Amino acid sequence: MVSQHEETTQHRETAADKTLDVLEALANHSRIADIASITGLPRPTVHRILQTLVHHGFASSNGRGDYTGGPRILSLAGRFLQRLNLSGQVYPLLRQLQERSGWTVFLSLLSADEAVVIAKAEGTGSYQLSRRVGVSIPLHCSSTGKAILSAMPDEEVRALLARTGMPSWAPNTITVPEVLIAELAETRRRGYAEDREELEPGVRAVAAPVFDHTGQVVGAVSAATLVFRPDMGSIQSRGEMVTATARQISESMGAPVEQIPSAAPGQTAAPRSELAWAEVHPQA
Repeated sequence: MVSQHEETTQHRETAADKTLDVLEALANHSRIADIASITGLPRPTVHRILQTLVHHGFASSNGRGDYTGGPRILSLAGRFLQRLNLSGQVYPLLRQLQERSGWTVFLSLLSADEAVVIAKAEGTGSYQLSRRVGVSIPLHCSSTGKAILSAMPDEEVRALLARTGMPSWAPNTITVPEVLIAELAETRRRGYAEDREELEPGVRAVAAPVFDHTGQVVGAVSAATLVFRPDMGSIQSRGEMVTATARQISESMGAPVEQIPSAAPGQTAAPRSELAWAEVHPQA
């Protein structure tokens, strides 16, 4: 005879199995019908599990029936990767970039409509940034986010901004879609994105997109520093360094070489829509 405790344990194991099956299927499929077909679970069950995953941040929904992995998956993955020290090809490249630039270096991956930091390389000096592995980053006001958005068509960017809005994180945050679209055009020309104290006052950053073997943007490499550092160095040179590292990581992932942007050495950045910038940020 099975005890009530054993029945409860079996039920929990069965529920856990179903949830894990759905989560694994979600890595390659976004529609309930496809996930139900792959897992063999009824659609109502799949829907219920997905709603639970969304509630806890392990899945995201666009409201039109499409689901993707949520930010908590990357957050947890980032913590595990940090413990593993990314001892393969990627972390040594981040460390080399940190040593060359003198700035704090991050690797972030795209998750739904935001980015999640999965690795960090920081120096031992007195200038330290508090951003942790596992933290989520908005796309519209960070160098990481703008690097990722620059690899997307403008129509896709506008749709994303319509979903997320453009909340102000700092006095310099861009909050007008068309101003950001112009900024992304400049980013594409330059080869790397800039954060001019738009996410956090007192912090500047540069970033370049990372692509996978299909040529899709999957994240970005960024380098950040405090603006009051007397040894901050050249923004342009750091941008070129970041772009080179992002290119190396993309190539290690099998990205098509012709789709990976390169920095334009010696190029003076085209002035961003100065009129629009001044109108939106009169204090800048």
